[in-house]
Amino acid sequence: MFGIVRPCTHRLSEGLRTEWMAHLCGLCLALRSDHGQFARIVTNYDGLIVSVLTEAQSERTTGRRRTAGPCPLRAMRTAPVARGEGARLAAAVSLVLASAKVRDHVADGDGLLKRRPVAAAARRVAAGWDRAGARTGAQLGFDTALLVDAVDRQTGIELLAGPGTPLLTVTEPTETATAAAFAHTAILAGKPQNAAPLAEAGRLFGRLAHLLDAVEDQEADAVSGAWNPLTATGTSRAEARRLCDDALRGVRLALRDAEFTDGKLAHVLLAHELRQSVDRAFGTTACAHPAGGPVLDGTVLPSGMRQTGSFGPPPGNPYAPSPGSPVGPPQPPPEPPRDRRGLIAGCLVWAGLACTCQMCCGTFNDPWSHQRREGLCQQCDCGDCCDACDCCSNCGDCCGSCDCCDCGCDC
Repeated sequence: MFGIVRPCTHRLSEGLRTEWMAHLCGLCLALRSDHGQFARIVTNYDGLIVSVLTEAQSERTTGRRRTAGPCPLRAMRTAPVARGEGARLAAAVSLVLASAKVRDHVADGDGLLKRRPVAAAARRVAAGWDRAGARTGAQLGFDTALLVDAVDRQTGIELLAGPGTPLLTVTEPTETATAAAFAHTAILAGKPQNAAPLAEAGRLFGRLAHLLDAVEDQEADAVSGAWNPLTATGTSRAEARRLCDDALRGVRLALRDAEFTDGKLAHVLLAHELRQSVDRAFGTTACAHPAGGPVLDGTVLPSGMRQTGSFGPPPGNPYAPSPGSPVGPPQPPPEPPRDRRGLIAGCLVWAGLACTCQMCCGTFNDPWSHQRREGLCQQCDCGDCCDACDCCSNCGDCCGSCDCCDCGCDC
């Protein structure tokens, strides 16, 4: 899955983690319901923000969640998932943006797409996604032609861009597309007064998405010869970082101008987790995973990336007595008897878990014993300052999971 906002679940409270997964699964199931099983491959982390924003502005209703059946990506467990117009809008936007991403890879001739038959098939798939997104968008009063037009203009702008071209000229189509999607969440939620501030937040979010993608891909693009906005315009990484920091501040200010029914998750994703995304792209900080280890979405951290903490049990026997203790080591409690899953069924469930983030940053049931287990990073220390925050009144930029935040803090 693609997307720049990829939170590690240990930075989210239990309630926010459940809400985040509800929107992620809701997007996936909305794609399946409206566009078939194959469309689920465009599920992405950024698309669900559209669903989050719609719900954050809407009045709470009993029908906003439904219980989904067992899924291998949830360790064959049921779960509450988001439903309604927000999830469907997120699905329409995800289809169109995924179509744009496919066409971009075709234009760059990435991998197998260098071959004409594969490229032709990819174009047909992308065109089908455009039509499917347009159908759903029309049902919701959203004109996806705005997104398609922005994507089409992107190609022309890249052809004309060169050294000295302002970087924001290159990011403008992406900004326009995300601004339209964010603004329409206010219309769906019945809060038209929020359209202007959310359009501004969406515009800056699109700028960040474009810039962070360029930063993360710059080295690989240089090796493959693919077009990269930073390289093509001669923009330094320092200037790109300055633009990203300005966009982060702008997103926070825009969110403060919007009226939310419950904006806690939207605030955490767009204020705190978005900064984590910028830090991750520029390598200035990292979540406390071991170098070379996976994060929530399976991405492997570069071995040179600085870590802010460590995780896992301390070296040695965890049941050994402390120095000078006269008492022998405490014994671990005996395991209660459990119904074990069969070998083949357990292997199938393990294969499903291995494809998800749960074994790293989530909680999951052991495929064979059903024992509840924590992901590897659940014990990590991210140096979070939120333990001492008073409902975000005293938190700083390191605050990543204040679960009393309601978009009212100045951090």
